Amino acid sequence: MCGITGVMYFEDREPTVAMLQQMTDVIVHRGPNDSGFWTDNRIGLGFRRLSVIDLKEGHQPLANEDDSVWIIFNGEIYNYKALRTMLQERGHQFRTQSDTEVIVHLYEEYGEECVKHMRGMFGFVIWDKKKKQLFGARDHFGIKPFYYHVNDRQFLFGSEIKSLLAADGMNRLIHTDSLLNYLTFQYVPEPNTMFHGIHKLPPGHTVKITFDGEMSIRKYWDPMFEPEERPFDEYVEQIRETLKDSVKLHMVSDVDRGCFLSSGIDSTAIATHMRNIEPIRTFSVGFEGANNETPIAAQTAATLGTQHYDKIITKDDFFATMPKAIWHQDEPVADPSAIALYHVAQLAREHVTVVLSGEGADELFGGYRIYREPQSLRPIEQLPQSVKRMLNRFARMLPSSVKGRNYVLRGTTPLEERFLGNAKIFSEDMKAEVLRLDSEMLRAYKNPVQIAGDYYNKTKHLDPVSRMQYIDMNLWMPGDILMKADKMTMAHSLELRVPFLDKELFEVARRIPAKYRIANGTTKYIFRKAMEGIIPDPILNRPKLGFPVPLRDWVKGSMGDVLLEQIKSSGIEDYINMDAVQRMLHKHRNGQGDYARRIWTIYIFALWHMTFMEELPKKVLAAY
Repeated sequence: MCGITGVMYFEDREPTVAMLQQMTDVIVHRGPNDSGFWTDNRIGLGFRRLSVIDLKEGHQPLANEDDSVWIIFNGEIYNYKALRTMLQERGHQFRTQSDTEVIVHLYEEYGEECVKHMRGMFGFVIWDKKKKQLFGARDHFGIKPFYYHVNDRQFLFGSEIKSLLAADGMNRLIHTDSLLNYLTFQYVPEPNTMFHGIHKLPPGHTVKITFDGEMSIRKYWDPMFEPEERPFDEYVEQIRETLKDSVKLHMVSDVDRGCFLSSGIDSTAIATHMRNIEPIRTFSVGFEGANNETPIAAQTAATLGTQHYDKIITKDDFFATMPKAIWHQDEPVADPSAIALYHVAQLAREHVTVVLSGEGADELFGGYRIYREPQSLRPIEQLPQSVKRMLNRFARMLPSSVKGRNYVLRGTTPLEERFLGNAKIFSEDMKAEVLRLDSEMLRAYKNPVQIAGDYYNKTKHLDPVSRMQYIDMNLWMPGDILMKADKMTMAHSLELRVPFLDKELFEVARRIPAKYRIANGTTKYIFRKAMEGIIPDPILNRPKLGFPVPLRDWVKGSMGDVLLEQIKSSGIEDYINMDAVQRMLHKHRNGQGDYARRIWTIYIFALWHMTFMEELPKKVLAAY
């Protein structure tokens, strides 16, 4: 796991090592063990290394035998040994034992199609001196980040936005459309970022830039679900074997490994498979109160026989962490569990360099409770359209406190409009109240329904559950789940690996019919069946708590006043109506609704604004 940075100029000039150093210094946390630079006419590559595989020889930037192909690479290729053997049989000569060099020779052998042979997580850039072109790629699921900025003079890229901001001549401006979408999604959907002019290369995409500055982006992989009617037991066996194989591959490293362990089935499945291979350490965190899952995780660890570590996060711990976490995130991500992830990563890094985790299981196998909604709404959805329109109008006139109102509203609203992913914080009407922006802007921007619509249009042939999972695979997972996973672990120079997000396991999952995923009143039904006899029985059907942050209670208490004051002093008054925020806090405290997540979403934007737009000039961006 590492950090990459660099620049390609569209005129004859050589980047300075000083600027590359500037860009890499701000991401030293991604690679504290080594750094490297390489420059040539028009091209400059910078690198920070966290040594995990081939500790002695894995220095980057790395070249092929004749120095005509150069690479910087962040990630891990888990099938690199098999690929290396295949490439050697085709005559390729290797100088190191690293997976990085495998990518170089794959590119020589297959060109831009090299990405289709890799099983792993990656963000990399290759400079091809003969073709005079830059080629970059991001892994299938978006586990590893890839940011870029392009104008008529240069193409800047990096593993983190702060590297781009540290480059010469970069301005920091808010992308207003991104702010509008952030307020609904609680993250900025790709390919945009909160910074005007800085973009994310989407998952499963490559980018190519020619010598004269022509850029082309191509999609090489799509996480599409294609259910097939096959015997239930056949899928169960495939899940068992493929997950077991994926965990084994994800354990390949030359440093100590561990596993995050929660109260749920996903992380327990990973930890169980790891423990069957070798003794392991496991890590969990929780909050004081009824939803503290650390005792359950400790019981699981004792059953598995792992060396277990846990930590209770106090309210003071949580909020003391906020400035550092916001800086590491680069963009506002208003998922409170990101801070819990920051703490469990900090705990794990005291003992290991690599951790495996259960991210992705819910998206692959249908684990979110919202995926049960199509089944529960079926009685009302089967009504004639005219009746549904009438019921919808009637329900809208009822007070929000009336029981059943929300059920009727959701049942009479098309899936494409009611489900935008696992978070829907502000509606368009709510945005109009809280934003101090021109009303025309609210009408004209590409809104969340239109963004989700791009993916819904591709899935008209699928059942509702599969359509919802496809939305989450393309929006929620890269924008929230994997964003926070990468940034909060790399903040502590900890490499996170996610065995569920393996393209071979997805090949199994994508063909499983929805009736096997959501069945018998539970989510992830077939996965639970596949884990029978593998993980302890009491855990099989236990609902996952995740990181249940007691945000609602904190906002009701004195912490609500602290948040409000920080919002008011953050410099976002040109965007946010402070009176509207004050009203939300008042209603939350008076029991007129739960406004905690909306207040939190604005609070995170406020902290982000203070960090990146107000307080930190470039020269001190590396302060954290």
